Amino acid sequence: MTEQTGTGSTGTSPRVAIVTGGSRGIGRESAERLAADGFAVVVNFAGNQAAADETVGAITEAGGRAFAFRADVAEETEVAALFDAAESTYGGVDVVVHAAGVMTLAPLADTDLDALDRMHRTNIRGTFVVDQQAVRRLRTGGAILNFSSSVLALAIPGYAGYAATKGAVEAMTLILARELRGRDITVNAVAPGPTATALFLDGKDEETIARMAAQPPLERLGTPDDIAGVVSFLAGQAGRWVNGQVLRANGGIA
Repeated sequence: MTEQTGTGSTGTSPRVAIVTGGSRGIGRESAERLAADGFAVVVNFAGNQAAADETVGAITEAGGRAFAFRADVAEETEVAALFDAAESTYGGVDVVVHAAGVMTLAPLADTDLDALDRMHRTNIRGTFVVDQQAVRRLRTGGAILNFSSSVLALAIPGYAGYAATKGAVEAMTLILARELRGRDITVNAVAPGPTATALFLDGKDEETIARMAAQPPLERLGTPDDIAGVVSFLAGQAGRWVNGQVLRANGGIA
């Protein structure tokens, strides 16, 4: 782990954000957006060091501060080490964006139970572990942002296992917001609709993608930048009065 600092860095202590799943897709875009907002960013990744380094490079080339740190979000000791690294490098943690997740699609009757267990481990246990460390570590005025999915409300066939994990994420989010009464820490979930990321596009033919893109009134897929804008809002001062909510960022699909 080596901190990289761009030319725009100052000597002042920045607000600090940890972004899990920060090496690609929505996580990467969120990490870059928060860095542009002035946060020092810890880019968490599970296995793709090169992609995480690319994210850090993009941040530092734009003048921001960032470093990459490998941790399995479902492993308590590894997540604790992630927070330790953020605290030792930047002095504390203010915002946690938990964007790490996995998705396997199949009808319920055909779902491989090992795949279900993997989704449960990353999406449910991972959220619990990351949020648990966040609750113990975040400074006053902080924010926890979990990730759900708009497919939970759409009841799309083939998404039973994945949507079930995101239902658990929403339950944790709403309860945790209330458990943090008096701490001045907000807890919200972002629930993207169909978004043009590798996680969404993998395994879908062009006809399926076109059909899903046509569903929202805005008649397109979301982009990682669309979702990063929501993350920026909830992590910043403008979003301080939004708490205990699931924000469905989906172009009006539901």
